[in-house]
Amino acid sequence: MYPSAKITIPWNLSLGDQTAVGDGAILYALGPIRVGERVTISQHAHLCAGSHDYTDAAMRLTKLPICIGDDAWICADAFVGPGIVVGKRAIVAARGVVVKDVLEGTIVGGNPAHLIKQRPPLA
Repeated sequence: MYPSAKITIPWNLSLGDQTAVGDGAILYALGPIRVGERVTISQHAHLCAGSHDYTDAAMRLTKLPICIGDDAWICADAFVGPGIVVGKRAIVAARGVVVKDVLEGTIVGGNPAHLIKQRPPLA
């Protein structure tokens, strides 16, 4: 864990063994953020487990969980929004904006993130 990483409400954050959180990463844990084992969250990535209900005139706060599967990689400057599941071994490319779940073993990127390709199987 880089000391420059920012964690909001740390008791809502669970990090698995051998997980790395990079320089300047933001873990905005208004809702629960569960990160699996051997995950890399690269520099300046942003995991945002909070938003507002735009259908409500009062714009009430929502606190939807984020779950990052084992062996996933959230690359530099990527954004993962509330309520998202990033599957095992998935990769979110640099500056990707994830607003829908990412399937296991896939590589996504862009804004909004879209499928780039499947990650090759382990040797």
